[in-house]
Amino acid sequence: MTDPIARSLMIWPPGQKTDATRTTTAFAPASDDIYLNCEAMRQLYHLPISPASRTVRLLLAEKGLPFELVEERDWERRHEFLALNPAGLVPVLLEPDGDVICGAKPIAEYLEETQTSVALLPGDALSRAEIRRLVDWFDTKFAMEVGDGLIFEKVTKRYLSAAEGGGGPEMSVVRAALHNLRYHLDYICYLMEERNWLAGDALSLADLTAAAHFSCLDYVGDVPWNQYPGAKDWYVRIKSRPSFRAILADHVAGMPPPKLYANLDF
Repeated sequence: MTDPIARSLMIWPPGQKTDATRTTTAFAPASDDIYLNCEAMRQLYHLPISPASRTVRLLLAEKGLPFELVEERDWERRHEFLALNPAGLVPVLLEPDGDVICGAKPIAEYLEETQTSVALLPGDALSRAEIRRLVDWFDTKFAMEVGDGLIFEKVTKRYLSAAEGGGGPEMSVVRAALHNLRYHLDYICYLMEERNWLAGDALSLADLTAAAHFSCLDYVGDVPWNQYPGAKDWYVRIKSRPSFRAILADHVAGMPPPKLYANLDF
């Protein structure tokens, strides 16, 4: 299949630097052993409609790790943020001791090595290779063929001036992405015919990554779940997990999600 959408996009647009407007939200793990009296808490610099950021949010929540969400408009190119990540992109994890880890995949690998009570790269070497293959599938192939185009046309353009390419969505791009989306939903249905989760018997980083991508599309109301029952059943299960609650509570100013976005019975 020839990729109709071959573009490299940031999830959120570049623009002139302004004084930072950041929203900090405290997150507590969904389990009962809430972390109280913490003098310092790790911080996650993120954007709401960012699959990479959402992957890390789900990963931290599944591991029961407390953290603060700091919304970082990375197109503003704040000097303080660039000091954390010279690439100027979210997500960035700032540990209580000051250590900084940048990027969803490095953060995931770091947390797997340092927070081992809940394994999200489980199994033997071959099993972990399959997890990483699917993570790469969604972060690369799915993003290029579906997610980047839809998010750019339906979300990012709202924040761009006309000179920067803003305006209404280009429907040819939207139609191509929606056409490709069906291929990926079919693939999830195929995987779920023989597996309990995407990469095997256990929930893994592959599921969190895929769900992060699909949740962003779900926010703009573009996933025909009812036509793909196998994929829908998988998403219902992961959407019902406690780690997903904060994702379902997301609201972007001026762009409310569809009513079914937070509905577990969709």
